[in-house]
Amino acid sequence: MTMLKPIADGAIVAKRNLIKIKRVPDILVFSTISPIMFILLFAYVFGSAIEVQGTNYREFLIPGIFAQTVIFGATLTGAGMADDIKKGIIDRFRSLPMSRSAVLIGRTGSDLANNVLIITVMSLTGLLIGWRIRSSVGEAIGGFLLLLAFAYAISWIMAWVGLLVPSPEVVNNASFVVIFPLTFIANTFVPTNNFPAPLKFVANWNPVSSVTQAARDLFGNTPATVPKPDYWSLQHPVLYTVGWIVLLLLIFVPLSVRQYKKAASR
Repeated sequence: MTMLKPIADGAIVAKRNLIKIKRVPDILVFSTISPIMFILLFAYVFGSAIEVQGTNYREFLIPGIFAQTVIFGATLTGAGMADDIKKGIIDRFRSLPMSRSAVLIGRTGSDLANNVLIITVMSLTGLLIGWRIRSSVGEAIGGFLLLLAFAYAISWIMAWVGLLVPSPEVVNNASFVVIFPLTFIANTFVPTNNFPAPLKFVANWNPVSSVTQAARDLFGNTPATVPKPDYWSLQHPVLYTVGWIVLLLLIFVPLSVRQYKKAASR
């Protein structure tokens, strides 16, 4: 029962966060419109100038957009934590008979649910412009679950950041500065073959590249005619990505809980 209490309390906090999104629909609207714009811009504007050997560019593109979007969606966790601290809501939570980790579990859980909705909308958009899943149902589900699991791990990093900084604006600016280049110095939108050697090395070991490659493989968007990657991280993208997910959770879950206790006792 002791182990289940944080989860049960976290579910209540997650419900509170989801109700908040319902009452402030602008958050959901703009977080959904942005990836749709990326899909349409890259597919119809940049896609005509980008050629990917052996495959249709739109099938190459959509898994990369998925990866970028769920990672950016995870930044809501940090902004939400910073906002709750700034408004004194964390102090109210302290007065309730609830687990200390419940606030973090609820916040990361609600943002995961938000990502599920966004990726559903993006999938429908992708299907409308010609993207197709060419693998089995089980592999496709595995691709979506891996994307969401990676985003969930990033959420815990952002939760820790949100507990460190003074305002949600700082979280948004700091996360943009880090995540934007992280998602572009990768194979999300273009192959890394023509990158300069140092940049190519970074991109191919970037976990964003591996989760994107894993999604492409699981969705069946990497035909046999596409040249095989030279790097172990992209030859075994699922294993490499799962390793990153486990590592990030092992590091940032305890760090976030510890920082929450400090923030709640200010």
